[in-house]
Amino acid sequence: MPLVRRLALPDLVEIVPQRFADRRGFFSETWSAPALAAEGIEVPFVQDNHSLSVEAGVVRGLHYQVPPAAQAKLVRVVRGAIFDVAVDIRHGSPTFGGWVGLVISAEAWNQILVPPGFAHGFMTIEPNTEVVYKVSAPYSPEHDRAIRWDDPAIGIDWPLEGRTPILSDKDRGAPLLADAPPVFHFGE
Repeated sequence: MPLVRRLALPDLVEIVPQRFADRRGFFSETWSAPALAAEGIEVPFVQDNHSLSVEAGVVRGLHYQVPPAAQAKLVRVVRGAIFDVAVDIRHGSPTFGGWVGLVISAEAWNQILVPPGFAHGFMTIEPNTEVVYKVSAPYSPEHDRAIRWDDPAIGIDWPLEGRTPILSDKDRGAPLLADAPPVFHFGE
């Protein structure tokens, strides 16, 4: 049975799957719908994504998709480590604009489950980091949105340690949360 830990913002969950190791290596069940349903977690995943970031300091995000293509994400790292961030973008939420940051790493073998209504992003903290994540809706360019990774109203404390972040043009030009249309509403 995986360890399930509720995080500081409601609906965000850290999942640590069991690893069974011996001299050959290890085996791990990284997603078990029946085991997680027993914890109240039921997500129909439809697509797996895999990214490689060659350098430490790569920032990807803050991304989300709007309805009807909103996505839940289950994020894990198979090599290296990231500082993973989820931001509550549900208007009317008591934690609107709040964020949670969590180190996800191959060594810790932990994952984060980010539901719809949260913007998601991460920064690599080790070179050659590979991130694998499941999503509950296929990628849809017309529903794809982003919020600035460094929005001062959100105030994410990225562990840059003097590095200049490496960003895509999309992420560099993303709007502030205050300028993003309200598409998610708390309680809906």
